[in-house]
Amino acid sequence: MDAPFLSVLMPALNEGRTISQVLDAVLASPVDLELILVDDGSTDRTWELMEARAASNPRVRAYRHQVNQGKGAAIRTALQHARGAVVLIQDADLEYDPADYPALLEPIRSGRATVVYGSRAFSSHTAYSYWYVIGNRLVTLATNVIYNCYLSDMETGYKVLPREVALSLELEARGFELEPEITAKLLRSGHRIYEVPISYAARSRAEGKKLTAMDGVRAIRALARYRGWRPLRPH
Repeated sequence: MDAPFLSVLMPALNEGRTISQVLDAVLASPVDLELILVDDGSTDRTWELMEARAASNPRVRAYRHQVNQGKGAAIRTALQHARGAVVLIQDADLEYDPADYPALLEPIRSGRATVVYGSRAFSSHTAYSYWYVIGNRLVTLATNVIYNCYLSDMETGYKVLPREVALSLELEARGFELEPEITAKLLRSGHRIYEVPISYAARSRAEGKKLTAMDGVRAIRALARYRGWRPLRPH
């Protein structure tokens, strides 16, 4: 089988309630893609649903961590199995819409960009927490100050980049510090991040949102720590 253009990397922890809908949405995309699933030690039906989908669709492959290791570790596992020229991270909930894939990939296909982030507008929505939005803006502001860049949404889950670039970053974060690590190392390597507006439907804490205020603090610490990181080869 020829390698697809896009590898969608999907980590999941106890997302049995939503994962089937997300899988349907990803596979309905008109983009030439493969879907790499990693169950990060779920205790619900997540792995069962992943296995069933992989068995029924040749574009889907599923892998499992027997114990929870964190989102970053799950992404690294998925990345090692990816074959596409470009990789995209897709959460297994319903916050991000795979219908945005064509818009995210267009700047890369046209040669206008190498790395693309999907920027959330944080417009009016009943599931938004005021402090969640403010925290996101503070972390993004810290990124802009520390790295002298201008991003509108550093913490976005939609990060799209060439597979070879992703591998060259030598990612090490185990948890949600993965987002600032990717951004910091991309910027330190000289990549300019192109932002594309995306749709976003935030979950509430009751619906399963896992991020906390401490994740914001850890993100800023990670940004500062990776400021001195040296890339293996300059871009």
